[in-house]
Amino acid sequence: MSDKFLAKTYGLSSAEETRDHYDKWAASYESEVAENGYVTPGRIADALWSKLPEPQTPILDFGCGTGLSGLALRGAGFEVIDGMDPSSEMLEGARAKSAYRNLHLLDINDPTPIAKGAYKAITAIGVLGTGAAPPATFDLLMNALDRGDMLAFSYNDHALADRGFTGKLNEWIDCGAARLLFREYGPHLPGQDMGADVYVLEKA
Repeated sequence: MSDKFLAKTYGLSSAEETRDHYDKWAASYESEVAENGYVTPGRIADALWSKLPEPQTPILDFGCGTGLSGLALRGAGFEVIDGMDPSSEMLEGARAKSAYRNLHLLDINDPTPIAKGAYKAITAIGVLGTGAAPPATFDLLMNALDRGDMLAFSYNDHALADRGFTGKLNEWIDCGAARLLFREYGPHLPGQDMGADVYVLEKA
């Protein structure tokens, strides 16, 4: 029986620890999340498509993992998708799916890994939250967008309970730097009885 990694995810405390965790999990990641009914990739892809139904617009799938999110984005209608992830092992899984135009290894020490204005939309599918990308990553992604561009992302129940994450979102909205286009609470990992909010933001 393979090791289970999902339960360990929410206790990770550093970028290095998180990267190493996902490197080890890569081989069994898809089977484990499938066992728990992971639905967030499809929810975010559909939400973004409802606001940006443009097949040829360039999308960055930030934290793409093994490529489940890329497949969901393609399923929704997007055709030009780049992926970025700090785990080289996860990227091998993404590469095998042929869902992406380009794949990039994310340097966790690079403060600006995304060229500003390179993408009309960025997705962070199951990426921002406890045991994954910290609240500061929200700023990194929004700062890579130009006015009118979109960020589509999720906060699972753990992130929703953490004011570090919800506060970062509210900072951008409350000061008028971003406009909320879509927000919907629904299932995330039903097998873990876990839900998530899905959002689409437009940079103002």
